[in-house]
Amino acid sequence: MPRFLFAVLHRYALALLCLSLLAAAGGIFWYSRATADAAPNAAAAASAEWTDAPADDTRSGSDILLGLAREAMHDGRLLAPAGSNAWEFYLSVLQLEPQNRVAQEALRESFPRAANEIERTINRRELEEARREIDLLREFDRDNFTLALLGGKLSAARNIVMRQHEAEAERIRQANAARGAR
Repeated sequence: MPRFLFAVLHRYALALLCLSLLAAAGGIFWYSRATADAAPNAAAAASAEWTDAPADDTRSGSDILLGLAREAMHDGRLLAPAGSNAWEFYLSVLQLEPQNRVAQEALRESFPRAANEIERTINRRELEEARREIDLLREFDRDNFTLALLGGKLSAARNIVMRQHEAEAERIRQANAARGAR
């Protein structure tokens, strides 16, 4: 339960940070527009700064996400919990900046550890979580052979669980039939 609460609080903190950045960007935009209307020369400078702003926002957004990813790695949140783990943060950086070397290298280096973590998740029979984690790794490297092996192991584990459920259902049916025959 504390891990869940931590994840929820972490998401709210991230949302609050994003809203603060958005409010600051809005304030800067409003201020630059107000000063642009006051002085004709300032208007040209403000519009020149405005065209550069999206690149700066992307960069600062990437920097924030990289910081969150490093923090998640430090805390041992490589693939879980959903929404607050290093892989999702690094993948978000790559959505903003597809050629970001730091994110690419971090994902490449942590891939073997992530694959081992997925295997442990499958062994614990947390099959839906394992599917989510495999999908995360596929976003980075769709054709990786390790992912094919993990997908096969996940499929086999699902078959085993399904057979166990079918056997349990049959046992219950037989028990109910035996009670009905009395």
